[in-house]
Amino acid sequence: MKRVDRILNHDILIEILSRVPAKELMSLKRVCKEWHRVISSHSLVKAQLGRTKLVLTGFIFQAKFIWCNEDIKTVNYIYVVEETTKGVSKVSQNVFDFLPEDVVVLASCRGLVCCRSCFPFGKPFIYVCNPSNREWVKLEWPWSVSHYDRSMALALAFDFDPSKGFVERFKLVRLRVEEVQVEMDEEGEGEEEEEEEEGELCFTFDLYSSEKGSWRKSNETCQSYCKLVNNEGLYIGGVLHWLNGGRVLTFDVENELSLLIPAPVPVSEFMAVPEFCIGESEGRLHYVVVSEQGVHVWCLEDYYEYNWTIVFCKSLEEIEGTWPQFFMNLKNHVLERVNGPWVNPLAFKDGVLLMNVCVNLYLFDIKNNKMVQACTNQDLKSQSMVNPIVFAHSLSLVPFSAAEKGAFVSHGLN
Repeated sequence: MKRVDRILNHDILIEILSRVPAKELMSLKRVCKEWHRVISSHSLVKAQLGRTKLVLTGFIFQAKFIWCNEDIKTVNYIYVVEETTKGVSKVSQNVFDFLPEDVVVLASCRGLVCCRSCFPFGKPFIYVCNPSNREWVKLEWPWSVSHYDRSMALALAFDFDPSKGFVERFKLVRLRVEEVQVEMDEEGEGEEEEEEEEGELCFTFDLYSSEKGSWRKSNETCQSYCKLVNNEGLYIGGVLHWLNGGRVLTFDVENELSLLIPAPVPVSEFMAVPEFCIGESEGRLHYVVVSEQGVHVWCLEDYYEYNWTIVFCKSLEEIEGTWPQFFMNLKNHVLERVNGPWVNPLAFKDGVLLMNVCVNLYLFDIKNNKMVQACTNQDLKSQSMVNPIVFAHSLSLVPFSAAEKGAFVSHGLN
């Protein structure tokens, strides 16, 4: 009878806890050993992921040098909590201290984070980890260290479908810019035969599957117009997105098809150089532009028709008038642009925009029209604020399987 009661209590506990968000569950692990065991179990994690939505927890921020190959080792985690709306937030620099070495963050997807060893390195590795449960997978660096390319980007694709069972598999996509030779027409023979073959810059894609434990090169290529900037590898609904100048480069991971989507508004429409970022809200791609005209947010309705719908707009004068304690002469500063952008949108997730204004970072909740100062550049211990690495992050209980092929798996202790 005691065994039956214990089973019933266990099932009831899972039924209740599976409806609690991941952030609260992490705290509840400390209640007792039984709760710790239940919350760490696959059955609870599977049920919880199927019943609750991922909630924005914070933003990962890492500065980088532009003209130097050496990496900045400090990784900041800017927390987004309920108290933030009251003017309280905090920054942590030890969220990734469970990893065996300093890392550079490359991607964030559904709670998982992809990193690499800091440069310079002897034998680099790729890490895919979950900061929530401190579990991580270490993968060999498959490319030549001597030909390390800083313009290369690694993106992380991870899906969880409760209807298909609990599958802890992920994919990595390596994006590079390569010169592809262009075939000349027969009419172009003659004098041109003596000249070097022409080439055009294209994006190429390499894929890694944790299920197979190996890399392979995709046949897909996409014409490149400029090097990548912010927002590397944003994964939404099976498609990866990169900000490529004013355009958005997309890559369908399953079908291996790429597409270059134009911006909702051309740069020529603005007096000053606009700043932009991409993000995700309600499962759809959003495009944020900050210019002398204000803050504008568009949502992509159709990938193939390039149909953008504006969902938010607010002039700089309105922003300054609503929050005079934070801002002054915004429009003039944006137009002057003396030493880089005065207002720089860094990341956007679920209606929350993280933006850098002068020497401060702010969280702008466009849904609820709330603005708070998240931190200062000094709090971030930043040595550079030019094109920093910034990703939105949500706490998740997703564990790693001990069956990951070709990888060392470490299970953290909480």
